[in-house]
Parts: sequence; structure tokens; C-alpha cells
Amino acid sequence: MKKVELLAPAKNIKAIKAGLKYADSFYFGAKSFNMRMQADNFSENDLPKAVKLCHDNGLKAYITTNILIYEDELKSLFQILENAKSIGFDGAIIHDIAAIQYAKEVDIPFHISTQANISNSVAAKFYEELGASRLILARECSLKQITEIKNNLSKAEIEVFVHGAMCTSISGRCYFSLDVCQSQEYSANRGRCVQPCRRQWRVIDEENNEYIYDGERFLNSRDLCMIEFIPQLIEAKIDAFKIEGRMRSPHYVEIISKIYREAIEDYYNGNFSKKMVGKWIYELKKEYNRGFTHGFYFDKPTEKDQQHKSPTNLSHWRLIQIGSIKNYSKSSKNGTILLDNGYLKIGMDVLIQGGSTSNTYFHQKIRYIKINGKNVKSTEKATKNKKFELEINLDEPVNSNLIDNLYIFTEKTYISRKDKKPRKFKSDYYKF
Repeated sequence: MKKVELLAPAKNIKAIKAGLKYADSFYFGAKSFNMRMQADNFSENDLPKAVKLCHDNGLKAYITTNILIYEDELKSLFQILENAKSIGFDGAIIHDIAAIQYAKEVDIPFHISTQANISNSVAAKFYEELGASRLILARECSLKQITEIKNNLSKAEIEVFVHGAMCTSISGRCYFSLDVCQSQEYSANRGRCVQPCRRQWRVIDEENNEYIYDGERFLNSRDLCMIEFIPQLIEAKIDAFKIEGRMRSPHYVEIISKIYREAIEDYYNGNFSKKMVGKWIYELKKEYNRGFTHGFYFDKPTEKDQQHKSPTNLSHWRLIQIGSIKNYSKSSKNGTILLDNGYLKIGMDVLIQGGSTSNTYFHQKIRYIKINGKNVKSTEKATKNKKFELEINLDEPVNSNLIDNLYIFTEKTYISRKDKKPRKFKSDYYKF
């Protein structure tokens, strides 16, 4: 029996490293022509490294070039797809007819993006006959409709979203961002949505009558979560489960991929249970989420599927930086740590993650701690005003000079409230 493919998002190489053990494939974009232009995305030099990292671990890699394409961009689009073919991408996720034509010319397998709004078997067969190897269906399809579409195809695979952010508009084809910002620079169809649907709105008609929503965020959708329905989705013969989140952190990619991997394997092993579903949902809620919904799978969403109170993360759990790596010895595989926000103890699991210039990402179990040449079982709590150095074991190479850092995932706060800074929005995002 062919297993369903678990497809994870990546905004950088660290995200790929984070999900290597759990995903079957990754999708990511170059610096242009993709639906998440505000993500880090991959430079021309990083793309080959990312594909090699996937292939070396037996995973597939798909490039996203799924925005609307204008006349003066055709040459660049062709070059990107031609380059993707030469690098060794396993496929391209595309939408524009020009991208389809170019993908066929350079002979790279192509998947039709959810931007195409495929929501019936006639449309699906049309793209199949064009040569698409996979169809990413519109999120507005019910499970019954997905099953019917799948049964009417002869070759093309079906991919659906199972987790992550949901658009209020049809499969992301929305002009709200463009209209309120009055600029193509902020078009959702060009990968630059500023998510005005997450904000509070007042609705007043032409006769000055106001619809009362009590200042709630009535356009703000909850996040999709289908973990409890993995058996039904697999039995519908869906070929690939997609996790949304190319703007999410590597840690998000790791944990969400891990949990869905566990659910998929439990199904195939006959161990899928309600008890495990409860555990998985508890763990999923620790990561970034706006509350969960089942989307359109079983019924049309109602106001209960909207998140009225918060535009952003409901989880109280955070990755907290507790220190940085000052020096690293390749021979001893030990590192000198500058601890400045928290403590360490034997047996503790910490995340070692690089900054913007580093691709380091791995979990480290603390097996020994040495301070001033003496072995200790735990440290005092360090603060910004009470920093100290110590030595720990490191199982993988790291960057010195405070480039790579130590993190813990916790719901405790290590930085006092007065040290916290409010989130700042780019001033040109909201011109209205």
C-alpha cells in the first residue's frame, strides 16, 4: 500500500533540517514568484543546497512559483523553472498558464496550486490532460467532493491542506489587501498579503447604518487542523497532506510535522486512537495557532470557525533564548556558552539554532556542565545583569562568536515584563 506523502513548508534551510525526520517532502520558494514573498525564501545560492539536503535524506523538493505572472516577468519565470530543473527539483507548484507552458518546455513535473481553485472533476481532468502530475485542490472542497474528484482522475495525484492558516477569501484569491493598501505591492495574488482580515473592522452601509460586531475580528479565520480525521483522509485515497506555514519558524515545522507523522504512522500500524488525538491536539496547541477549525471538509464554516478575539498566536508557549555559543572545539566537541537568561541542568533538552547568517538547527541533550573547571549538575539562573560562562557537550558542529544560540521551549517567562517590547508593524503596511 502506497503511503500518503507528508509535505512540509520551509522558509529557510533551518526549517528543512527541523523537519527532516518527519516529512516526506518540502516545498519552498525562491526570492521571487511565490505566494509567500514576506517569508525568508531561498537565495539562488541556497536553492541547490536545500534540494541536496532533501535528496540526501530521501526526501522530495518542490519549488513554488504560483503567483500571477505579468508580461515583463516571463523571461525571469522561464529562467527560474529552467534553473529548478537543472538543480534537480522534483516538481514545481504553479498556477499561471504561462508557468504551465514553461514547465512543460523545460520538462519539469508540475503541480497545480490551490490558487487555481480546482473544485470539481471537470476542472481537475482539464489540468490532468494538460500534463499536471498533481492537483492541489481548493480549500473550499468538502471531503465528499475531494473523494469524487479523486475517483474521476486516471493519473494525477491529489493534494490537500491538513494544517495551518486559512484565508477568508476563496483559496487565497483575495483583493482585500491590495484594495486597502491601494497598491499591487500588497496583493495577495502576488504573495504580499498584509492580512487585513485579521484586524478589527466596523461595517457601515451607504445609508450610514452600522452592523454591530462589538469590535470583533469577524473576518479572522481560525487555523485548519485535521489531525483527528487522518484515517478518513487516507481512506479517501488522497495522495499528499500539506502543512501550511512557509512564514513559520523551523520549530513550528518540526513539531507540526512530527505530530502529523505520528498520526499517519499510527493509522497504518492500526494504533490510531481518540486518546492519542487528544494528546496530539494538546501538543499542536503549544505551537503558533489562532484556534482550530475543520474548514470546509464537513460543512461550510460559520462564525464559530472565526477567531474573534486575537489576530495572532493563542499559545502561551515560546522559544526563549537562554544563551549563546561563544567558542566551539571540534576536537573535544565541547562548547563555551554565555548564559544570560535562565539556567541549565543535566538531562535538559535545548535547541541549538543559528541566527540569520547560520543554518544550524539541532536538539542537544545536556550530558555534562562545567563551570570554572568543575563539573556541576545544574547552574544558577542567569540574567542580563548576571551573565556567566560554562562548558557543555555539543553533538554537532556549531558557529562560535555568539552566532548560534541556545533556546528552550517553555510557557515560563525568563525575561521580565519591563524588558519586553511591543510588536512593531511596518509603517507602510497599513496606509488606510
